[in-house]
Formats: sequence, C-alpha cells, structure tokens
Amino acid sequence: MKLRSQMPELKGEAAWLNGSVKREDLVGKKPTIIHFWSMSCHDCKETMPQLNQFKMLYEQRVNFISVHMPRSMEDTDIGKIKKAARRYKMTQPIFIDNQMTLTDIFNNQYVPSYYLFDQNGVLRHYQSGGNGMKMLEKRVLKLLNEI
Repeated sequence: MKLRSQMPELKGEAAWLNGSVKREDLVGKKPTIIHFWSMSCHDCKETMPQLNQFKMLYEQRVNFISVHMPRSMEDTDIGKIKKAARRYKMTQPIFIDNQMTLTDIFNNQYVPSYYLFDQNGVLRHYQSGGNGMKMLEKRVLKLLNEI
C-alpha cells in the first residue's frame, strides 16, 4: 500500500476477536494504527509488550486494530489465535485474516507491520520489523499535533 492511499474496507475476515470494526467507525474521528502480526512470528512476540505499552499511552487518542496474518496452516487455527491474543494481553479488535484478503489488499508481506492512517483515513506512515516503536511514536505525535 502506498503512502497517501485511503484506508480500505476491513473485509474478508474469518472472525473478529475483541469486537468488530468497520472503516466508517475509524475514519473522521482520530488516527488509526493497523498492526499486522502472526502468532508464529518471533519478532511479533518480542515486540508485543512494547505495543501494549504504546497502546495504553495513546488509546484515548488513536484507534488500534490488529490483523492476524497466517504464515502457515497452523496459524489459521482460530482457537490458537485466541489463546495467543490472551497470552499477549491484546485487547484491541483483532481481524483474523485466514484467507489473506486484507493482507493482499494492503499488499503486506511482513510481520510485524504498522500502518498509520490519519483521522481522514489517509495512510501517512508504514513500517515493518521488530524495531521502530520510537519512529512510530514520532509519527503518531506529529499526526496528533496536526489535529
């Protein structure tokens, strides 16, 4: 997905955990982070505590959505995904993308990945990999200062 692209519809889920969300619930109110992860991803597991801290700091001013992107057939087991989400204390809505529908719409190839959309639903920042929460925070603060 290219910078300045509009946030796509959130469709094609196998299930939602922690409640479901639609694009119209997110656009027009506050910035949104869409976080791609996989329960089999070592970097995802390592960075989850940082993401949870980050979410606690900004959840009143930023929407957080996670997308579980399977990397193997085992990663499509919804029961195991639920257990992983509980283990990592994920409270944000989680889109389970077993058919890779949303993953393909985003053209996402890596986990963890973070897509930061402004309050109007325009992609303003993308990053992937285990490092970089400081850069994500800088971008979030910049967007919040624009509001």
